[in-house]
Amino acid sequence: MSCPICRKSAVPEYRPFCSRRCADVDLARWLRADYAIPVPLTDAEDDTPDGDAQQPSESR
Repeated sequence: MSCPICRKSAVPEYRPFCSRRCADVDLARWLRADYAIPVPLTDAEDDTPDGDAQQPSESR
């Protein structure tokens, strides 16, 4: 098995990574939300016209 970050051989102590550094790089990517599954818009989201979005009311 190879490390998903740098492609070196995985080390049992840090499996599936090769080192603590690569494990931390992966964790940082998760925390920044770099990993995401794209979700297509549904019909309900497509039907909302641009001008119909609710705007916060201004108090006078």
